[in-house]
Amino acid sequence: MIDEARRRAYLGAMQVVSWLPRVALPFAAPSRPELLEPLEPQVPPPAPVRPGVELKIVPEAPPRPRPVERAKIEVPRPAARVEAPAAASEGAVEPVAPKAAPLPPPRFALQLLRAGRCALLVELPTGEPFQSRDPGYLLLRDLLRAAGLADSPRPLGEPVRWPLLRGGNLDQGPQAAREYVQTFVAARLEEEGDCACLWLVGLPALRFAAALEADAFNRELQVEGLPPVWALPGLETLMEESARKAELWRAMRQVRVRWISANE
Repeated sequence: MIDEARRRAYLGAMQVVSWLPRVALPFAAPSRPELLEPLEPQVPPPAPVRPGVELKIVPEAPPRPRPVERAKIEVPRPAARVEAPAAASEGAVEPVAPKAAPLPPPRFALQLLRAGRCALLVELPTGEPFQSRDPGYLLLRDLLRAAGLADSPRPLGEPVRWPLLRGGNLDQGPQAAREYVQTFVAARLEEEGDCACLWLVGLPALRFAAALEADAFNRELQVEGLPPVWALPGLETLMEESARKAELWRAMRQVRVRWISANE
């Protein structure tokens, strides 16, 4: 059996409280008075000292002096020699600026026609030459009759389709297209001779034959190297937007007199 002190310590660790009765319990064993007295704290016995052994007190060793660090003496080194860049020679070649990337080629189809003494550079809505029953061609004939010109224009050469080539490294950007169309129109008009006016029908005709934009529609303009130019919206635009026809007719009445007199 364990002693009473350890037993009480175990019970205290398990949070078990010991209760003692105030009166004698029936059939209980008689209490022992020595168990009711408080326990004295246990003091560990002193360690036994062997006879004949003397305890010596060893003095602490004095701290060692810390060695003094000597300052480092820097030896001056010769500075690196920096040489000035040599002056550029007079004959040095300047770097060439990189060329700008070429613009994508525009896509259009134009047909040059002749009606009396007037020439017409017309945008082909379908990219193919006009047929007699095409809505665009019928509208063009109506415009010619309203202007007092011959309503059966004849083609001058084959249509101009751009780009000329499929693929390849040839520059077919907007500037190349403009130069080609202007050269083509100038050559055909020189062959025909006696041209009183030039209709430019559609934005591609304005842009690549005379370097004009949409703000020139319904106006008569003077372009170097060309007869008097009359700028019109495209045939598809006139068919889709009826209001454009009224604007065109009002502008045409101011200049059609010269076209009629030129054809007489």
